[in-house]
Amino acid sequence: MSPRHADRYPTRGELVLVLNCGSSSIKFALFDVGQSPLPRMPAWNGKVQGIGGPSPTYGQTGIEPAPVALDADHPYRSALRRIREGVAERLGGRRLAAVAHRVVHGGNRYAAPVRIDARVLGDLEGYTPLAPLHQPFALEAIGILLRENPALPQVACFDTAFHHTLPQVEQVLPLPFDAWQRGLRRYGFHGLSYEYMATALAERHGALAQGRCVVAHLGSGASLCAMQGLRSVATTMGFSALDGLMMGTRTGAIDPGALLYLMEIEKLSLAEVGDVLYHRSGLLGVSGISSEPRAIVRHEDDAGEAGERARLALALYVRRIVREIGAMAAVLGGLELLAFTAGVGEHSVFIRERVCRDLAFLGVALDPAANAAHAPVISASGSRVRVGVEPTNEEWVAARDAIALLAQGTHRTAQSRS
Repeated sequence: MSPRHADRYPTRGELVLVLNCGSSSIKFALFDVGQSPLPRMPAWNGKVQGIGGPSPTYGQTGIEPAPVALDADHPYRSALRRIREGVAERLGGRRLAAVAHRVVHGGNRYAAPVRIDARVLGDLEGYTPLAPLHQPFALEAIGILLRENPALPQVACFDTAFHHTLPQVEQVLPLPFDAWQRGLRRYGFHGLSYEYMATALAERHGALAQGRCVVAHLGSGASLCAMQGLRSVATTMGFSALDGLMMGTRTGAIDPGALLYLMEIEKLSLAEVGDVLYHRSGLLGVSGISSEPRAIVRHEDDAGEAGERARLALALYVRRIVREIGAMAAVLGGLELLAFTAGVGEHSVFIRERVCRDLAFLGVALDPAANAAHAPVISASGSRVRVGVEPTNEEWVAARDAIALLAQGTHRTAQSRS
């Protein structure tokens, strides 16, 4: 993975690698810069899963996930090395022009993709407490590459950046005003996904996508984004990735008094409360079964407490989605287009059905056959709201934005948010 003439704009025959690093997985994708427009499908992609666990797997284009041996002392570094070996095998004499990283939090400083150097990396490390499930792992990969291959351009693409269009009334938290001045505000997340949806929905739905639109990014993490003119005007995640919808293992919005109670009365430490909020709540915490809706739904008919908790977990999950879509529609002054995306949104027929059923008051009507087929449009012909299913493509957005930044010939594009 040794670059030549690293500061040149990527040209024909060159490749851009995208890394999407989570706490236990690394998704990777290699895009061919020589094709214009940039293909939506990567030339090669895959995922290392279960990093740090007892049974990690490695899968790539054309090869199903299989067990992979990782260094027990440094599993993340070992997984990154395995990916780099795979990249080197596929270069075939071509040049790796850059690495683009999905970085969850850019704080109030970075509102656009940025070329990474030691100073930028230091800035981003300061945002780790705001996104502890993701930020440290992306930065670890960046740091390794900076040390081992400093001439290789790296670009950070931020999940918070898409939401820089939020009006101030959506950004400000109802804390003492000096909290706003110190940077405590609603940032919003899943921005690379929403940025892709702004492109894909406009292509599929035309002028309708320019109107009052809500995108439901439902995965292990989950949020909603209200768009108007394909720009973010409201979103459910806030200062951190804990806010908003109920998620796989995260609470979503919760009464802060409950947290005070856990600490003052039940004497949980700060670390223990953090563990509850991030890892032991949500679908997993309520059901006691799984963080995955498709696993929980198989237990809805179980007898006794197991069935009761399975039903309650899914009912609460759907209720929170419906409630927040209603709030987004109120901000927009109505709703014309609802789009589901990400792992649950794209693949869970029954979650979409239950959400749309409970949105009938907005004029949502589902076509069951289209929904079962995961069709691009799943609403019935008489529905007052068009409902769609649109696969997201965060890696393509990161590759596209990195190429555009390098084309400017600039090393850094830092934009402050006031």
